[in-house]
Amino acid sequence: MTDILIRHATALTLDPERRVIEDAAIAVKGDRIEAIGRDGDLAHLADTAVEVIDARGMAVIPGLIDCHSHAGHGLVRAMGAGDVQAWFGACETLYAGGTDVGFWRAEARLSLLERLMGGVTTCVTLLGGGADIYRTDDPAFGDAHCAATRESGLRTMLAVGPGRAPFPQNYRGPDGGAKPLSFERQLEVSEDLIARHNDILERRTGICLVMPVYAPPGKDPAPENEIRSMSEAVAALRARHGVLFTQDGHREGSIAYAHALGLLGSFALLSHSVDLTEEDIVALEQSKAAIAHNPSAIMSILGRCPAPEMVERGICVALGSDAAAPDRGYDMFRHMAQAMHYHRRHFADPSVLPEGKVLEMATIDAARALGLEDEIGSLETGKKADIVLVDMRKPHMTPSTMPLHALTHFANAADVDTVIVDGRIVMRGRAVATMDPEAVMQEATQAAEQAISDAGLGDLRAEPSWLWRNARNPAGRRRA
Repeated sequence: MTDILIRHATALTLDPERRVIEDAAIAVKGDRIEAIGRDGDLAHLADTAVEVIDARGMAVIPGLIDCHSHAGHGLVRAMGAGDVQAWFGACETLYAGGTDVGFWRAEARLSLLERLMGGVTTCVTLLGGGADIYRTDDPAFGDAHCAATRESGLRTMLAVGPGRAPFPQNYRGPDGGAKPLSFERQLEVSEDLIARHNDILERRTGICLVMPVYAPPGKDPAPENEIRSMSEAVAALRARHGVLFTQDGHREGSIAYAHALGLLGSFALLSHSVDLTEEDIVALEQSKAAIAHNPSAIMSILGRCPAPEMVERGICVALGSDAAAPDRGYDMFRHMAQAMHYHRRHFADPSVLPEGKVLEMATIDAARALGLEDEIGSLETGKKADIVLVDMRKPHMTPSTMPLHALTHFANAADVDTVIVDGRIVMRGRAVATMDPEAVMQEATQAAEQAISDAGLGDLRAEPSWLWRNARNPAGRRRA
């Protein structure tokens, strides 16, 4: 018996033939796609289907995949009002010492709610960030994020690992007490989280490893022998469990150095990757590592990720939001449009990075980067039923005779009508089934206010007068 039958949709399948099926039907049984094709060929399933969804006027796409983001950022939106250094300083203060488990739980629920309502069904999230501050001092923080993921019904690949040398570092634990944190302790916590939560397909919580990006010899303050020792330990832990490995913020020779350190392979997903050298590109070709391109990120203002050039050289490039702060969000439709404009402006060529490619980067290419292309990323019989219905009956998408262009140029997160993950309807008609949005937002607001007050960072919530009338900050600050 069919559990869900979606009828009369326009389906952008992202299958190997990249079929766009008008008046399509998709049958879901259990957690898998049972069949997909013309509605006339599958209409008979309606007689016994448990639930039938009339999707007239809607486009159906695979669940969107956000390949790079940061936990914590959802509660520090806009802090610093464009002062990037102040914002990074606030992250360091909050993430290493000014936040308890409740903060991380509230932030996870808020970010997952925003993703769910925007059609993002799978994401890679680093457990912290800023200046490589990861909450792997205690497993309670990772446990809270994984519990929030299971509540939401979405999938999260949570990246955990050591912060930046030198060690030990000073953290405040879940009990509020200050404690020195060693490299070894962070690996121990990471391995514990892998052992208990790494089941992305069945429990929807995956765990992968992260470690800081280090510059080539002579360009990094950390001693090279220490970098090599840490790299060997992280690589051994990754190999022992066969998990994904990710790094945040590659640029100018650091990919080639990571390859020389033995960190890269087809299991690696490297974010940002701006101003790369030819040696970096060759290292990607040799290692088969993938890239998470973040076109809306601060780092993409300060440098350029050569995404089209890497695609042309056969390197897998996926899209990431870089999280919800200081000036972004989890709207992957925005990031698809931003990617096209970003690279077309660079080349002064409107043919660069076509619409189909950016949708691939947020679906099937992203699944490939995660090693999950056989399970998610496209609408195909036998794959996981991660399905998003987008309402095309909007003025900004009318006439909708070219659905691919409408979705990648004009759609936004608020156009998502229905989201199905693992064959379960988690949102329908924009009514969320798994979470109470008002309660989630209230909890997040209270957690953010408390943490910022406790850390004495309230002044970073003020919007300074220079934001008005000026073409740039008169004090010369870099704006986000």
